[in-house]
Amino acid sequence: MTRVRVVLAGAGHAHLQVLQRAGDLRAAGIEPVLVAPPAFYYSGLATAVLSGALPPSRARLDVAALAARFGVPHIPAEVTAVDRAARRLRLSDGQELGYDAVSFNVGSVTDIPGGLGGDSTVWPVKPLARLIALRGEVEAHIGARGESPAIVVAGGGPAGFEVAAALAGLSERNGVRPDLRLVHRSTPDWAPPRALARLTTTLGRRGVRLTAGEVSGRGPGTCVLSDGRALPCDLLVLATGLRAPPVIAALGLPLSSDGRLEVEPTLRTAADPAIFAVGDCAVIAGAPRPAAGVFGVQAAPVLVRNLAALGTGSRMRAYVPQSRWLSILDLGDGTGLALRGGLWSQGRAALALKRRLDLGFLDRLRAASGEVLED
Repeated sequence: MTRVRVVLAGAGHAHLQVLQRAGDLRAAGIEPVLVAPPAFYYSGLATAVLSGALPPSRARLDVAALAARFGVPHIPAEVTAVDRAARRLRLSDGQELGYDAVSFNVGSVTDIPGGLGGDSTVWPVKPLARLIALRGEVEAHIGARGESPAIVVAGGGPAGFEVAAALAGLSERNGVRPDLRLVHRSTPDWAPPRALARLTTTLGRRGVRLTAGEVSGRGPGTCVLSDGRALPCDLLVLATGLRAPPVIAALGLPLSSDGRLEVEPTLRTAADPAIFAVGDCAVIAGAPRPAAGVFGVQAAPVLVRNLAALGTGSRMRAYVPQSRWLSILDLGDGTGLALRGGLWSQGRAALALKRRLDLGFLDRLRAASGEVLED
């Protein structure tokens, strides 16, 4: 049997589950190869680590161990360029790798406004490993000066509010009052008005001030808004939206308005049948949805079936994203905000549910890989 080499680029939510079905793929004539960093940082627990509620180890998964457990060759690198005509990938370690098909599950990166990149005091919320470093920076400042640094979080979406709440929790856990501003460009509308009103009030009591405006630059100890105002700022955190990593735009394939790769319901691109994509880096044409891990998790079984179809010639299945989903923000103080459609609930029960779901997801993957967690 001629085997079909499928390169799994990235170890996002979907590919982590595809690895566990590697036996099914091999039985269908597929030769899976994983190209991904050796560790996966789970987005659902990133703010719990940032707030100091959990150690970094609880949000980290040993991808290499998972791949080895299921017999999938693993190259600890990233795909940096694709020659679609020759069907070859260029990797960050200098290697080149041929493919019959490639599936991208490479997540997203922060969309950094012009003029704000390259400053060591500017902290994009992605990659997620940066949030761990940010926690250390805040704790060092508090340890040295006995007070919170002046922090500005740019971005009025769910990520901006959750990161601001986590940073407030980090200051509180270190015994100081937060010095935080959340700068939002437009009136937040991502949750029911009553939920946003309660959340805003709660954060205000904890020292998080909301400021309407748009961060456009940095000055010594300040950040500058587009209208010329300057805010005290030791650390600037960017939650200014997400986009697909640069390799996606470099494919030369149709993109959505927010820079994600457009795929068909089969998770395959219409213009190149050798390219699949799932998760934050992709979106089904005509079915817009936010970047959220739940979609990668739900799409994984369809992706496995359709990759296997490359070897068996069987019919591919369509993935239909759910129209309503549960999302829970960790508010950094032992409470959470749960949202599903127009329903919402804020309190300790919401966070308890989030912890059960998120820790359960990672613990099942650790059990499958044989990884032993060392706290």
